[in-house]
Amino acid sequence: MALAEAIKTRENSYTVENAMDALLSKLDEAIDDVEHGRVLEENDLWAEIDAI
Repeated sequence: MALAEAIKTRENSYTVENAMDALLSKLDEAIDDVEHGRVLEENDLWAEIDAI
């Protein structure tokens, strides 16, 4: 899986390939976290969301 890195083009936008690489990389990290039990309890999650 590619590292989550998007490269801007001259038009100040990202290529679809770079965006998909970044998205799939983050999804892969999230799945790995769930598989290894590195997740927040529901109350902790809502507390973090409320803090934003």
